[in-house]
Amino acid sequence: MLDVWLPLVGGLILLIAGGELLVRGAVQVATSLGVSPLVIGLTLVGFGTSAPELVTSVQAALSGAPGIAYGNIVGSNIANILLIGGAAALICPIAISSAALRRDGAVMVGVIILFAILAAVGPLGRVTGALSVTGLVAYVYIAFRQEGGEPPVDHGAVYDKSLALQETDPALAPASVLRNSLVVSGLIALAGLVLVVMGGRFLVDGAVTLARGFGISETVIGLTIVALGTSMPELITSVVASFKRQGDVAFGNIVGSSIYNILGIGGATALMVPGAVPAEIVSFDNLVMIAVSALLVGMAWTGLRVNRGEGAVLVAGYAIYVFAIWP
Repeated sequence: MLDVWLPLVGGLILLIAGGELLVRGAVQVATSLGVSPLVIGLTLVGFGTSAPELVTSVQAALSGAPGIAYGNIVGSNIANILLIGGAAALICPIAISSAALRRDGAVMVGVIILFAILAAVGPLGRVTGALSVTGLVAYVYIAFRQEGGEPPVDHGAVYDKSLALQETDPALAPASVLRNSLVVSGLIALAGLVLVVMGGRFLVDGAVTLARGFGISETVIGLTIVALGTSMPELITSVVASFKRQGDVAFGNIVGSSIYNILGIGGATALMVPGAVPAEIVSFDNLVMIAVSALLVGMAWTGLRVNRGEGAVLVAGYAIYVFAIWP
């Protein structure tokens, strides 16, 4: 039993710790090179909490475990919306005052629907992967133009995703980053990268062993245990934002992370390891992901807030979903 859970837990710890070191070192390097704090925040910091999902999905795909690779992506989005969104609303009702955030919510639903259609039509190839990654680059560029206005317009999901991580760990804020030498900063980033890669390998190996040892499909393990583990950074950052009564930031973090998962992680996985999304995800979990994303955005659009009652519904929905797919 220990030989199954030790790689899983150890891999997750290495992923999260390595991801923080990677982002911290990269931010220090970029700051030393004179890169704009806004660019650093929207790219390096904004992508920070998605590093565990990225490495895990790519590692799983390279290991011939597409159920874990795509289960992690889809399961992370479902956990983001139902569990993390619901928990954040239970702590403090989420008021969405930003028109940009409501727009980004619609973008989230759109890219999720597009992913589900492409997954149902056939294998996800390198062209699809390249277009998805390009779409994410364009999305971040549009966010940069939006946030760089004078005065800035309403903050969008990319900005809030970055802000949520910076407020959880102020050392990642470009304005307060330590001024190390380029060599030291580069070594910190490299050490983080090594830990992330090692953590992803351990996590995937542990997940595959768990699935085979207990007769549970790799897809279910990817959708639940792996997805929930790699979503821990988003859970922490959204909960912290809710305790600070920053509903927009919590909502933006959830929406931004979901868009990053589909376009960035799904795109990178298809680009590096083309292949089909498992049939059980296509026929059920993708549909759940569409439904819950539309539900969250609908809540945000109608009353411009997600109240505690709706948060309880979201958390209960996650419990029902896990119960439904667990053998």
